[in-house]
Amino acid sequence: MAATQKAQEELELVERQVAEMQATEQDEATRRQLASLHERIDTLRREITANSTAWQKTELARHPQRPQTLDYIERLFTDWSEIHGDRGFGDDAAIVCGMARFHGDEILVIGTQKGRDMKQRVHRNFGTPHPEGYRKALRIMKVAEKFHRPIFTLVDTDGAYPGIHAEERGQAEAIAHNLREMARLEVPIIATVIGVGGSGGALAIAVADRVLMMENSIYSVISPEGCAAIMWRDATKKELAAEAMRITAPDLSELGCIDDIVPEPDGGAHRDHEAAANLLDAALQKHYAELKKIPPAQLIASRYNKFRNMAQFFKTES
Repeated sequence: MAATQKAQEELELVERQVAEMQATEQDEATRRQLASLHERIDTLRREITANSTAWQKTELARHPQRPQTLDYIERLFTDWSEIHGDRGFGDDAAIVCGMARFHGDEILVIGTQKGRDMKQRVHRNFGTPHPEGYRKALRIMKVAEKFHRPIFTLVDTDGAYPGIHAEERGQAEAIAHNLREMARLEVPIIATVIGVGGSGGALAIAVADRVLMMENSIYSVISPEGCAAIMWRDATKKELAAEAMRITAPDLSELGCIDDIVPEPDGGAHRDHEAAANLLDAALQKHYAELKKIPPAQLIASRYNKFRNMAQFFKTES
Protein backbone atom coordinates (compact mmCIF):
# COMPACT_ATOMS: atom_id res chain seq x y z
CA MET A 1 0.00 0.00 0.00
CA ALA A 2 2.79 2.41 0.95
CA ALA A 3 4.77 1.52 -2.20
CA THR A 4 1.72 2.11 -4.36
CA GLN A 5 1.07 5.48 -2.72
CA LYS A 6 4.70 6.49 -3.26
CA ALA A 7 4.50 5.48 -6.92
CA GLN A 8 1.25 7.45 -7.30
CA GLU A 9 2.85 10.57 -5.82
CA GLU A 10 5.85 10.22 -8.13
CA LEU A 11 3.54 9.75 -11.11
CA GLU A 12 1.67 12.97 -10.31
CA LEU A 13 4.98 14.82 -9.97
CA VAL A 14 6.34 13.51 -13.28
CA GLU A 15 3.06 14.29 -15.08
CA ARG A 16 3.25 17.88 -13.81
CA GLN A 17 6.83 18.14 -15.05
CA VAL A 18 5.79 16.88 -18.47
CA ALA A 19 2.90 19.35 -18.64
CA GLU A 20 5.20 22.26 -17.75
CA MET A 21 7.84 21.24 -20.30
CA GLN A 22 5.27 20.77 -23.06
CA ALA A 23 4.02 24.30 -22.46
CA THR A 24 7.46 25.77 -23.25
CA GLU A 25 9.52 25.92 -26.43
CA GLN A 26 11.27 22.60 -26.97
CA ASP A 27 14.79 21.97 -28.24
CA GLU A 28 16.42 18.60 -28.90
CA ALA A 29 17.55 18.15 -25.28
CA THR A 30 14.06 18.93 -24.00
CA ARG A 31 12.50 16.43 -26.40
CA ARG A 32 14.89 13.71 -25.21
CA GLN A 33 14.05 14.53 -21.61
CA LEU A 34 10.32 14.39 -22.40
CA ALA A 35 10.73 10.97 -24.01
CA SER A 36 12.53 9.75 -20.88
CA LEU A 37 9.80 11.15 -18.63
CA HIS A 38 7.08 9.49 -20.73
CA GLU A 39 8.87 6.16 -20.34
CA ARG A 40 8.96 6.71 -16.57
CA ILE A 41 5.23 7.51 -16.59
CA ASP A 42 4.47 4.25 -18.41
CA THR A 43 6.61 2.30 -15.92
CA LEU A 44 4.90 3.91 -12.92
CA ARG A 45 1.44 3.25 -14.34
CA ARG A 46 2.26 -0.43 -14.81
CA GLU A 47 3.66 -0.60 -11.28
CA ILE A 48 0.58 1.07 -9.77
CA THR A 49 -1.82 -1.18 -11.71
CA ALA A 50 0.08 -4.35 -10.75
CA ASN A 51 0.07 -3.46 -7.04
CA SER A 52 -3.37 -1.87 -6.74
CA THR A 53 -5.48 -2.82 -3.74
CA ALA A 54 -9.10 -3.91 -4.08
CA TRP A 55 -10.24 -0.42 -3.06
CA GLN A 56 -7.97 1.24 -5.60
CA LYS A 57 -9.41 -1.00 -8.29
CA THR A 58 -12.88 -0.02 -7.08
CA GLU A 59 -11.98 3.63 -7.63
CA LEU A 60 -10.67 2.82 -11.12
CA ALA A 61 -13.86 0.89 -11.92
CA ARG A 62 -15.87 3.98 -10.94
CA HIS A 63 -13.65 6.49 -12.77
CA PRO A 64 -15.91 9.05 -14.51
CA GLN A 65 -13.85 8.95 -17.72
CA ARG A 66 -13.87 5.17 -17.98
CA PRO A 67 -15.31 3.94 -21.32
CA GLN A 68 -18.99 3.07 -21.09
CA THR A 69 -21.25 0.84 -23.15
CA LEU A 70 -21.82 3.31 -25.99
CA ASP A 71 -18.08 4.03 -26.17
CA TYR A 72 -17.40 0.34 -26.73
CA ILE A 73 -20.30 -0.06 -29.15
CA GLU A 74 -18.86 2.74 -31.28
CA ARG A 75 -15.46 1.04 -31.43
CA LEU A 76 -16.30 -2.68 -31.45
CA PHE A 77 -19.38 -3.01 -33.61
CA THR A 78 -20.66 -1.82 -36.97
CA ASP A 79 -24.17 -1.12 -38.31
CA TRP A 80 -25.43 -0.30 -34.82
CA SER A 81 -29.22 0.19 -34.71
CA GLU A 82 -30.73 0.88 -31.28
CA ILE A 83 -34.03 -0.68 -30.20
CA HIS A 84 -36.29 1.05 -27.67
CA GLY A 85 -39.09 0.13 -25.30
CA ASP A 86 -40.33 -2.92 -23.42
CA ARG A 87 -43.74 -2.92 -25.17
CA GLY A 88 -45.37 -2.73 -21.78
CA PHE A 89 -44.55 0.44 -19.87
CA GLY A 90 -41.84 2.53 -21.53
CA ASP A 91 -38.22 2.90 -22.54
CA ASP A 92 -35.51 2.86 -19.89
CA ALA A 93 -32.43 4.82 -20.99
CA ALA A 94 -30.25 3.11 -18.35
CA ILE A 95 -30.17 0.05 -20.62
CA VAL A 96 -29.28 0.34 -24.29
CA CYS A 97 -30.11 -2.46 -26.71
CA GLY A 98 -29.70 -2.88 -30.41
CA MET A 99 -28.68 -4.80 -33.48
CA ALA A 100 -25.14 -4.64 -34.81
CA ARG A 101 -22.43 -6.59 -36.58
CA PHE A 102 -19.32 -8.03 -34.97
CA HIS A 103 -16.65 -8.70 -37.57
CA GLY A 104 -19.37 -9.30 -40.13
CA ASP A 105 -21.68 -11.47 -38.01
CA GLU A 106 -25.12 -10.18 -37.02
CA ILE A 107 -25.47 -9.91 -33.25
CA LEU A 108 -27.57 -8.25 -30.52
CA VAL A 109 -25.94 -5.94 -27.98
CA ILE A 110 -27.27 -5.07 -24.51
CA GLY A 111 -25.57 -2.85 -21.96
CA THR A 112 -26.02 -0.43 -19.09
CA GLN A 113 -25.15 3.23 -19.67
CA LYS A 114 -24.39 5.74 -16.88
CA GLY A 115 -23.82 8.92 -18.89
CA ARG A 116 -21.01 11.46 -18.67
CA ASP A 117 -22.29 14.89 -17.61
CA MET A 118 -25.09 15.55 -15.14
CA LYS A 119 -27.75 15.91 -17.83
CA GLN A 120 -26.85 12.53 -19.32
CA ARG A 121 -26.59 10.90 -15.91
CA VAL A 122 -30.07 12.04 -14.95
CA HIS A 123 -31.43 10.86 -18.32
CA ARG A 124 -29.74 7.48 -17.84
CA ASN A 125 -30.80 7.31 -14.18
CA PHE A 126 -27.10 7.01 -13.27
CA GLY A 127 -26.99 3.58 -14.92
CA THR A 128 -29.46 1.99 -12.48
CA PRO A 129 -32.21 0.30 -14.54
CA HIS A 130 -35.94 0.20 -13.84
CA PRO A 131 -37.98 -2.98 -14.44
CA GLU A 132 -38.87 -1.81 -17.94
CA GLY A 133 -35.15 -1.72 -18.72
CA TYR A 134 -34.75 -5.38 -17.85
CA ARG A 135 -37.93 -6.25 -19.74
CA LYS A 136 -36.60 -4.38 -22.76
CA ALA A 137 -33.38 -6.37 -22.49
CA LEU A 138 -35.31 -9.64 -22.32
CA ARG A 139 -37.41 -8.63 -25.34
CA ILE A 140 -34.21 -8.12 -27.30
CA MET A 141 -32.82 -11.44 -26.09
CA LYS A 142 -35.92 -13.20 -27.40
CA VAL A 143 -35.44 -11.48 -30.76
CA ALA A 144 -31.85 -12.74 -30.77
CA GLU A 145 -33.03 -16.28 -30.07
CA LYS A 146 -35.71 -16.12 -32.76
CA PHE A 147 -33.22 -15.10 -35.44
CA HIS A 148 -30.32 -17.20 -34.05
CA ARG A 149 -28.08 -14.23 -33.25
CA PRO A 150 -25.52 -14.28 -30.43
CA ILE A 151 -25.85 -11.82 -27.57
CA PHE A 152 -23.10 -9.55 -26.23
CA THR A 153 -23.80 -7.75 -22.96
CA LEU A 154 -21.75 -4.96 -21.36
CA VAL A 155 -22.23 -4.49 -17.62
CA ASP A 156 -21.54 -1.26 -15.74
CA THR A 157 -24.11 -0.57 -13.04
CA ASP A 158 -24.16 -0.07 -9.28
CA GLY A 159 -27.35 -2.13 -9.25
CA ALA A 160 -31.02 -2.04 -10.12
CA TYR A 161 -32.88 1.15 -9.18
CA PRO A 162 -34.26 0.70 -5.62
CA GLY A 163 -36.99 3.38 -5.77
CA ILE A 164 -40.60 2.77 -4.78
CA HIS A 165 -41.95 3.13 -8.34
CA ALA A 166 -39.52 0.49 -9.58
CA GLU A 167 -40.67 -1.85 -6.83
CA GLU A 168 -44.31 -1.14 -7.68
CA ARG A 169 -43.64 -2.11 -11.30
CA GLY A 170 -42.04 -5.42 -10.28
CA GLN A 171 -38.30 -4.88 -10.07
CA ALA A 172 -37.57 -8.19 -8.35
CA GLU A 173 -39.82 -10.12 -10.74
CA ALA A 174 -38.19 -8.52 -13.79
CA ILE A 175 -34.70 -9.48 -12.59
CA ALA A 176 -35.75 -13.01 -11.64
CA HIS A 177 -37.48 -13.45 -15.01
CA ASN A 178 -34.31 -12.43 -16.83
CA LEU A 179 -32.20 -14.86 -14.79
CA ARG A 180 -34.48 -17.74 -15.66
CA GLU A 181 -34.89 -16.90 -19.33
CA MET A 182 -31.21 -16.18 -19.96
CA ALA A 183 -30.38 -19.63 -18.59
CA ARG A 184 -32.61 -21.11 -21.33
CA LEU A 185 -31.63 -19.06 -24.39
CA GLU A 186 -30.46 -21.20 -27.31
CA VAL A 187 -27.83 -18.74 -28.55
CA PRO A 188 -24.29 -17.92 -27.39
CA ILE A 189 -24.09 -15.20 -24.72
CA ILE A 190 -20.96 -13.30 -23.73
CA ALA A 191 -21.15 -10.86 -20.81
CA THR A 192 -18.38 -8.40 -19.98
CA VAL A 193 -18.14 -6.38 -16.78
CA ILE A 194 -16.59 -3.15 -18.09
CA GLY A 195 -16.79 -1.13 -14.87
CA VAL A 196 -18.95 -1.88 -11.85
CA GLY A 197 -21.02 -5.05 -11.70
CA GLY A 198 -23.42 -4.47 -8.84
CA SER A 199 -25.72 -7.12 -7.38
CA GLY A 200 -28.76 -8.56 -9.18
CA GLY A 201 -28.95 -5.45 -11.31
CA ALA A 202 -25.79 -6.62 -13.06
CA LEU A 203 -26.55 -10.34 -12.97
CA ALA A 204 -29.87 -9.73 -14.76
CA ILE A 205 -27.94 -9.27 -18.02
CA ALA A 206 -24.93 -11.44 -17.16
CA VAL A 207 -26.15 -15.05 -17.09
CA ALA A 208 -23.85 -15.98 -19.93
CA ASP A 209 -21.78 -18.77 -21.45
CA ARG A 210 -18.69 -16.62 -20.97
CA VAL A 211 -18.37 -13.95 -18.28
CA LEU A 212 -15.42 -11.61 -18.79
CA MET A 213 -14.12 -8.80 -16.60
CA MET A 214 -11.98 -5.85 -17.56
CA GLU A 215 -8.77 -5.84 -15.51
CA ASN A 216 -9.82 -2.95 -13.26
CA SER A 217 -13.52 -3.72 -12.96
CA ILE A 218 -15.32 -5.07 -9.90
CA TYR A 219 -18.26 -7.48 -9.48
CA SER A 220 -20.07 -7.89 -6.16
CA VAL A 221 -23.38 -8.31 -4.40
CA ILE A 222 -22.98 -5.01 -2.53
CA SER A 223 -20.67 -2.00 -2.57
CA PRO A 224 -17.68 -1.93 -0.19
CA GLU A 225 -19.26 1.04 1.61
CA GLY A 226 -22.54 -0.86 2.04
CA CYS A 227 -20.75 -3.95 3.29
CA ALA A 228 -18.71 -1.91 5.79
CA ALA A 229 -21.85 -0.17 7.06
CA ILE A 230 -23.53 -3.54 7.68
CA MET A 231 -20.59 -5.50 9.06
CA TRP A 232 -18.82 -2.86 11.12
CA ARG A 233 -21.45 -0.10 11.35
CA ASP A 234 -18.79 2.10 9.82
CA ALA A 235 -18.72 2.97 6.09
CA THR A 236 -15.18 4.33 6.44
CA LYS A 237 -13.95 0.73 6.65
CA LYS A 238 -14.65 0.45 2.92
CA GLU A 239 -11.04 -0.49 2.09
CA LEU A 240 -11.11 -3.39 4.54
CA ALA A 241 -14.46 -4.48 3.14
CA ALA A 242 -13.23 -4.34 -0.44
CA GLU A 243 -10.35 -6.68 0.39
CA ALA A 244 -12.56 -9.08 2.36
CA MET A 245 -15.27 -9.27 -0.31
CA ARG A 246 -12.92 -10.43 -3.08
CA ILE A 247 -14.54 -8.32 -5.76
CA THR A 248 -11.67 -7.85 -8.21
CA ALA A 249 -11.17 -9.75 -11.46
CA PRO A 250 -8.26 -11.91 -10.17
CA ASP A 251 -10.27 -12.85 -7.06
CA LEU A 252 -13.34 -13.82 -9.05
CA SER A 253 -11.28 -15.74 -11.59
CA GLU A 254 -9.71 -17.73 -8.76
CA LEU A 255 -13.17 -18.45 -7.33
CA GLY A 256 -14.39 -19.67 -10.73
CA CYS A 257 -17.05 -16.98 -11.11
CA ILE A 258 -15.66 -15.53 -14.35
CA ASP A 259 -13.99 -17.03 -17.42
CA ASP A 260 -11.42 -14.47 -18.48
CA ILE A 261 -9.74 -11.20 -17.47
CA VAL A 262 -9.39 -8.60 -20.22
CA PRO A 263 -6.23 -6.50 -19.81
CA GLU A 264 -6.43 -2.70 -19.86
CA PRO A 265 -4.01 -0.03 -21.08
CA ASP A 266 -1.37 1.06 -18.56
CA GLY A 267 -3.03 3.16 -15.88
CA GLY A 268 -6.56 2.00 -16.67
CA ALA A 269 -9.10 1.98 -19.51
CA HIS A 270 -9.99 5.63 -18.87
CA ARG A 271 -6.58 6.70 -20.19
CA ASP A 272 -7.05 5.22 -23.68
CA HIS A 273 -10.52 4.21 -24.84
CA GLU A 274 -9.27 3.02 -28.22
CA ALA A 275 -6.65 0.70 -26.74
CA ALA A 276 -9.16 -0.64 -24.18
CA ALA A 277 -11.62 -1.42 -26.97
CA ASN A 278 -8.94 -3.20 -29.00
CA LEU A 279 -8.04 -5.39 -26.03
CA LEU A 280 -11.69 -6.25 -25.42
CA ASP A 281 -12.21 -6.91 -29.13
CA ALA A 282 -9.49 -9.57 -29.09
CA ALA A 283 -11.04 -11.29 -26.07
CA LEU A 284 -14.54 -11.24 -27.55
CA GLN A 285 -13.33 -12.67 -30.84
CA LYS A 286 -11.60 -15.52 -29.04
CA HIS A 287 -14.59 -16.54 -26.93
CA TYR A 288 -17.13 -16.01 -29.69
CA ALA A 289 -15.15 -18.27 -32.04
CA GLU A 290 -15.30 -21.02 -29.42
CA LEU A 291 -18.97 -20.61 -28.56
CA LYS A 292 -20.41 -20.55 -32.07
CA LYS A 293 -19.11 -24.09 -32.64
CA ILE A 294 -21.13 -25.47 -29.70
CA PRO A 295 -24.64 -26.89 -30.35
CA PRO A 296 -27.53 -25.06 -28.57
CA ALA A 297 -28.43 -27.98 -26.29
CA GLN A 298 -24.84 -28.22 -25.10
CA LEU A 299 -24.68 -24.45 -24.60
CA ILE A 300 -27.70 -24.52 -22.30
CA ALA A 301 -26.44 -27.50 -20.30
CA SER A 302 -23.00 -25.96 -19.86
CA ARG A 303 -24.46 -22.58 -18.89
CA TYR A 304 -26.71 -24.20 -16.29
CA ASN A 305 -23.85 -26.19 -14.78
CA LYS A 306 -21.58 -23.16 -14.78
CA PHE A 307 -23.89 -21.12 -12.55
CA ARG A 308 -25.15 -24.11 -10.56
CA ASN A 309 -21.63 -24.92 -9.43
CA MET A 310 -20.64 -21.40 -8.39
CA ALA A 311 -20.04 -20.72 -4.69
CA GLN A 312 -19.79 -24.40 -3.78
CA PHE A 313 -17.01 -25.05 -1.32
CA PHE A 314 -15.99 -28.42 0.04
CA LYS A 315 -13.92 -29.20 3.09
CA THR A 316 -11.27 -31.80 2.33
CA GLU A 317 -9.66 -34.12 4.80
CA SER A 318 -6.22 -32.84 5.90
